[in-house]
Parts: sequence; structure tokens; C-alpha cells
Amino acid sequence: MPGWRWWRLRARLVRAHPGGHAGLPMRERRANDGRPEASAPALSVVIPMPRGYDAIRTTVKSLEAQSKRDLLELVIVAPSARALDLEESELTWCRHIRVVESRTMTSLGAAYAAGVRGATAPVVVLAEDHSYPAPEWANALIERHGGPWDAVGPVVANANPGSPFGDVAYYMGYGRWTGAIPSGEIDDLPGHNSSYKRAVLLEHGSELDALLEAETILHWKLRTTGHRLYLEPAAKTDHHNPSTLVFLLKQSFHYGRLFAAARAREWPSGRRALYTAAAVLIPVVRLCRVVPQMRRTIGAGRVVP
Repeated sequence: MPGWRWWRLRARLVRAHPGGHAGLPMRERRANDGRPEASAPALSVVIPMPRGYDAIRTTVKSLEAQSKRDLLELVIVAPSARALDLEESELTWCRHIRVVESRTMTSLGAAYAAGVRGATAPVVVLAEDHSYPAPEWANALIERHGGPWDAVGPVVANANPGSPFGDVAYYMGYGRWTGAIPSGEIDDLPGHNSSYKRAVLLEHGSELDALLEAETILHWKLRTTGHRLYLEPAAKTDHHNPSTLVFLLKQSFHYGRLFAAARAREWPSGRRALYTAAAVLIPVVRLCRVVPQMRRTIGAGRVVP
């Protein structure tokens, strides 16, 4: 950008310790725009990058379009800092960039937890390479966190409507948080798309890795300890969903296993056996939940964002 001079990136290793200590920044860029120091970030955006920069490029472009982008810290979690292929020319807009090395990229929960520990802003938001925030998304999350809320989630729009399997995936995964519902306190928020007070997450220590695999479990736990969750429709993200039957089945099976493991971790064996036997009823339960959500969205005229 005209009038901006950028300091050269310097690589320093980040090791996020289980106790929540972030360690040293591995890679950080600061802008020299005539002021002594860029303002501190208000929101850290944590995004895993297991497959290279191309996979997160569209999401990063949506962050560049944020009205409050100067207050963002981009935290990229990658398997190796020395093998990064960051497109530096596309990141000059971002004043705060940190790269956290995580060798457990096969576990999204562990990758997100490493990013949370390596972040520096008081509020962190989890991002995905297939979810694209609208321009006022960051501003709305930052403002709402000025209140008594420990977690704030966005509404989720369907980024690829019109595909039968894509629409099914959307309503199964995010139908509860469409733009057809009002703002307010809520008991669950969209997974891997919501924001949290960083200090609240760090209270969970090493358990955070597992809790961020299936965030519904985290949200239940937060509420039992007196924390409050809020849905903010002014924060919107467009979520791209699997459009083939094979991908939908794989995704549903994988998430179902993760959710079941997280939920049943402290259950006695008898209760586990009972729920295993009743697992055949899960499709019926899901259908009973999804159909009203679809009707509500269609009634509000929001099938297409």
C-alpha cells in the first residue's frame, strides 16, 4: 500500500505449552505507517493450514475485506514453519501475523488449541478454509464481546445453495444458526466458526484440544460453569458445504465419531452401551430437528443468502 513500509519477516519458533503459555512468536509482521507502533489486536483469527496457502486464500481475502481489519491478528497453524508457502504479497494488509507450528494437524481440535495458546488478542475466533466472513463480521464480534458474553457466534449462510447434498449438509450442520433467528443468549453456537474470550478457553488447559474437536461439548461445559453464550446476527459467515453424497457421508461419520467420543469420555460403561444400542435412532432424531429448521428458514425467505 502507498506510504507503508514493511519490516522483514523474522522466523522464531512458537511452542504452545499445555498450560496455555504461548511461547515466542514464530513469525510476526508489523506495519510502519507513520505511527510508533501498530495498535494491539482486538481479535485473533485462528485458522489451520494443513495443505498450504492455496487452501486458506479465499478465507484470508474475506479477512482483508473486514471493516476492522486493522484490529485483527491472523494466527496460522501449520505443520512446519520452515515449509510455509505464504503469499507475502497478499498479506501486506495484516499488521499482526503469527504462525504456530503444530505437528498434530490430523486433529483439528489440537490445531485450534495450539493457535489459541499462540494468539495474543483477548478474544479469539476459530476460522475455516471453507467459511468466508462478511465485511462486518469482525466488528460485530468485537463489539459484542464488550458485554458479559464469554462466547459469541455468527449466523451461518449457505455459500453454495442449490446442491441437494450441499443443502442437506448445511441444514444438518448449521441449520440452527441461519439468519432467520434473532440475536440473543443461546445454549450452543456454530462449531469452528465462533469466538471466545481467550482466557476462558485457557482455563481448560490440556483438555482444550479435545473440547475444540466437538464444540457443542465445550458449550455445554461453559454453561454449567456459569459462562454465557450469545448469537450475533450482525456477524455473518458464508459456509461452503460438501456437495457430493460420498463427501457428506464421510464428514457425517467422522464428526459423529468425534462428538460421541467427546461426549462419552466420562460416562460409565453401562451408559455407553445403552447409547451405542440406540445409535440407530440418530437419523430419526436429526430429521426431527432439521425439518423445523428448514421450514423456519424457508418461511423467512432465506434459503439463498
